[in-house]
Amino acid sequence: MNQRPPLPPFSREDALKKVQAAEDAWNTHDPERVSLAYTPDSVWRNRDQFLTGRDAIVAFLTRKWQRELDYALRKNLWSFDGNRIAVRFQYECHDAGGQWYRSYGNELWEFDENGLMRRREASINDTPIDETDRRIFGSRPEAEHGQEFPLR
Repeated sequence: MNQRPPLPPFSREDALKKVQAAEDAWNTHDPERVSLAYTPDSVWRNRDQFLTGRDAIVAFLTRKWQRELDYALRKNLWSFDGNRIAVRFQYECHDAGGQWYRSYGNELWEFDENGLMRRREASINDTPIDETDRRIFGSRPEAEHGQEFPLR
């Protein structure tokens, strides 16, 4: 049986570990690695797209990181209960033309008994920024794990 501890029901410490593990995985830009945190039949809503299954997740993330260059993400725990976690996040990236963006979003996560995410719903808004306004650079240093990230 494939398990991804911590397992639900989540304590605050467990939820913080899940959020940091997701941030760390997404910052690798490795669609295969990221997909292993989800059930084989996981369902997603990402903005206006609906996905089902790991193959669809890998294809989606492959396309995402081909167009969202130098992607760097920060996630923060918003709330948790039982097998569910709510997350706020921000990420920065640029397109092929060099335009930088900061994206703000919220995710709702639901996990199975093995700690794999079976449902993910993400609402995301993008804001163009100047490169000089960037504040997210690469993976979060360990000393900053769990720290809130400012809204602006």
